[in-house]
Amino acid sequence: MAKVLLVEDDLVLAHSIQLWLKGEKHVVEHVAEGNQALELITFSSYEVIILDWELPGLSGIDICRRLRMAQNKVPILMLTGRDSEEHKVTGLDCGADDYLTKPFSLKELSARIRAIVRRSAGVACNVLQAGDIVLDAESHRVTRGGEDIELMPREFAVLEFLMRNKNQVFSSEALLQKLWHTDSDSSREAVRACIKRLRQRIDQSEDEGSSFIETVPKIGYRIRRG
Repeated sequence: MAKVLLVEDDLVLAHSIQLWLKGEKHVVEHVAEGNQALELITFSSYEVIILDWELPGLSGIDICRRLRMAQNKVPILMLTGRDSEEHKVTGLDCGADDYLTKPFSLKELSARIRAIVRRSAGVACNVLQAGDIVLDAESHRVTRGGEDIELMPREFAVLEFLMRNKNQVFSSEALLQKLWHTDSDSSREAVRACIKRLRQRIDQSEDEGSSFIETVPKIGYRIRRG
């Protein structure tokens, strides 16, 4: 699972890409305008940016150039309807890591994202650790103190997301939007029930106040610091 920023002003295409990537268990944020994308990238971190060439406000090429000039090395997959060799060279020369010409297969898009993540961060990006809990996203394995913990897919997705963003607090609504999508069981109660099951499986104490997943009153949840 990767945290992906999709910058695409074709809303129909963007919707299709979002649904597909969320089905692949990626966390996807979408914006349709170049300046808004640059602002998000400045204040948030992403593992992959899917960047359309032609955007309102600020072009994908301009965004790419600005990021590289600022020494931002976030992997960029450029999307464009231009298929000439000249345009491909321009995109790569301005700092894009890969280039995909429209129309394209969503399966190929997924494969390109996986390859970019592997190249940019190596295998370590799939192994997350907080305290004595280790999550291996590739093998879908979680251990605490070396002991295996069995999790259901939804529980695993929530734990992985929180561990990838362990310095941030997420409300139930934010978790719903990022991880439940259009599922029939999407509700704040579903989030609370999932967190409760997670705590039962990973915590070494029944005391919620010392849980690995901390409740921040009136705000949401995060991985406990320290």
